Amino acid sequence: MDVKIEESWRQHIGEEFDKQYFVDLTNFVKEEYLRTPCYPPGRLIFNAFNLCPFDDVKVVIIGQDPYHEPGQAMGLSFSVPEGITFPPSLINIFKEIQMDLGTPMPATGDLTRWAKQGVLLLNATLTVRAHQAASHQRKGWEQFTDAAIQALSKDKEHLVFILWGGYARSKAKLIDTSKHLILESVHPSPLSANRGGWFGNHHFSRCNAYLQQNGIAPIQW
Repeated sequence: MDVKIEESWRQHIGEEFDKQYFVDLTNFVKEEYLRTPCYPPGRLIFNAFNLCPFDDVKVVIIGQDPYHEPGQAMGLSFSVPEGITFPPSLINIFKEIQMDLGTPMPATGDLTRWAKQGVLLLNATLTVRAHQAASHQRKGWEQFTDAAIQALSKDKEHLVFILWGGYARSKAKLIDTSKHLILESVHPSPLSANRGGWFGNHHFSRCNAYLQQNGIAPIQW
């Protein structure tokens, strides 16, 4: 695994790369990618960090695991490349944006446009074996991404952390709520969203209102 990460991130969490857990994680990931199909492509493992430098982060949306079917994962939580069918969770995200802000359903599920505006689309685990959800969990990725969340909480102010579902909400303990806004709801997956609590959460308008109250340009969702 080639750790090419944007420089401002390296300044804040670069020490993680020298820790034993990350050395072990690197060896594990390299072996996995050599012996079986894994996602995302190696060059995109740190895509969330490289598209959204530390200094530019305004919003953090935490996912759990990359998509594990061919062509879907691109290193950004919830995002799929242009031309790939929208996963059900992403459809529900776009539906809520449409209801909340009046923004029509986009033509592509590629959320690079969000990342370039300062939305860190961070999966807790950055790699996965093909067709096997959660196959790279508890190998060290969570320690690394927790360190990224803690660095953001400590070194920045007025961020919006968006936590959907029980797993993402478990990360709230890493965030200083005296400096940042946390928005929580059920997960946008159909199983959770259809039980209630997803549609009408107004996270996108609430996020932008908080940013604007603190003199920060809103996100064009």
